[in-house]
Amino acid sequence: MASIVVKGLTKAYGNFKALDDVSFEVEEGEIFSLLGPNGAGKTTTIKVLTTLTPPTGGEAYVAGFNVVRQPNKVRERISWVSAEVILDDDLTAMENLKIQASLQGLSDWKDRARALLDYFDLTNFTNQRVGKFSTGMRKKLEIAMALLNSPEVIFIDEPTIGLDVATRRMLWDLIRNVNKKYSVTVFLTTHYMEEADQLCHRIAIINRGKIVAVGTPAELKAKAGGTVVVFELSQGFDGENLKGVKGVLESQLKDGTLSVTLDDESHVVDLLRAIDLKKVKSVKILKPSLDTAFLKLTGSTIEEAEVDYRKFYAMIRRATR
Repeated sequence: MASIVVKGLTKAYGNFKALDDVSFEVEEGEIFSLLGPNGAGKTTTIKVLTTLTPPTGGEAYVAGFNVVRQPNKVRERISWVSAEVILDDDLTAMENLKIQASLQGLSDWKDRARALLDYFDLTNFTNQRVGKFSTGMRKKLEIAMALLNSPEVIFIDEPTIGLDVATRRMLWDLIRNVNKKYSVTVFLTTHYMEEADQLCHRIAIINRGKIVAVGTPAELKAKAGGTVVVFELSQGFDGENLKGVKGVLESQLKDGTLSVTLDDESHVVDLLRAIDLKKVKSVKILKPSLDTAFLKLTGSTIEEAEVDYRKFYAMIRRATR
């Protein structure tokens, strides 16, 4: 079963389309990522799916309910962890959970709250002000709050932005464990390639409001075109020996650097046998990655594709006057 179904979704601000005919499905129990540069439409997609903003066109279903026609049914079955801090630093962990329960209309919530605090190793900090929490503890509490209503789908927007490496990896483990223990579908947005690669079962790449590819990390990496072997050469190599080498898709020799694309890493040995290693200064093997897949699919790196936010929001303001 699909937890999320998106069909031809569009969101326009005047002539500017933040989302342009977006379609994908998220299976029940998946960790699914919408990967793309800043300004690509990731947060807009979450806002539509969580009923915070209406689409201009198309349809979207979450937990089996239409986000436009049945918004209350959707809200009962989802939670959202925002990229922005939502905790009140002057309140304790339990008091923050109490506010969350009140906002969601939960009456019988205390046992669930205690169980969540215990699961996230926060029991000893139940009555401590959140302002004294570490970054990792704050992230744990935010996710605990999102799980308070026993959601079927949890949306997490840019979960590790601004975090150090250790806290980021801790949060990855936390999301994996929550996905398994609570049988919840996780939909997250990110612009970190490694995050999507390490954490998600499937990924949709979005660029300039359009979905350019959907698949597992391995399937998307395959779109990059195989393993690339880069040789730094001395003079006198013309590349003729590469003709007929098994697995070679293409090669380019420029300024003493030879780049050879292979359809599979297993052919690296065949390639090395065909080259006079006496003329090789160095060798570098570049395995397929989401970075190279994004480059091949969009013609730019994820950094180059980022939207200038000042121009982006100025465009929206003009369109909504």
